[in-house]
Amino acid sequence: MDRAAKQALVTSLNDVFKDAGAVVVAHYAGMTVAQMTDYRRRMAEAGGKVKVAKNTLAKLAVKDTDAAGIADLFKGQTVIAYSKDPIAAAKVAVKYSKDNDKLVILGGSMGSTVLDAKAVKALADLPSLDELRAQLLGLLQAPASKLVRTINEPGSAIARLLQAKVDKDGIAAA
Repeated sequence: MDRAAKQALVTSLNDVFKDAGAVVVAHYAGMTVAQMTDYRRRMAEAGGKVKVAKNTLAKLAVKDTDAAGIADLFKGQTVIAYSKDPIAAAKVAVKYSKDNDKLVILGGSMGSTVLDAKAVKALADLPSLDELRAQLLGLLQAPASKLVRTINEPGSAIARLLQAKVDKDGIAAA
């Protein structure tokens, strides 16, 4: 790789570290090409990306970013997973590492917060942005549906009372 290509890679990685909602760093020693392709596909489906870069270039790229604290993680065969959604990259990486023991999560960052492997796993357990939106929407709709039930209840009570009277007395409704 010539100097210009290295500089371009450092610049693109620097942009990744600046723009990503979360970055997960893992060892991938022993993974086959098929396994790495599967990992990349799963990450892409979740809206993230996977990048393998030389550790020295990754350390240069992480300087002067919020994620500068993860520079020490770049030792050995490392792979970087990242996404705009702060939870997507962690979810996919943790799930894949459970299925494939050759992917070992070292840590990561979310903004300026440096995460160890346990914190990445805890982040993966959180609901995604879409799940949070659905829960919030459910919470917002619940009071409205309760209000409708409360408004309709007196009419329903009268209807049930009349039906009970009809059933009891056998009076046919006219």
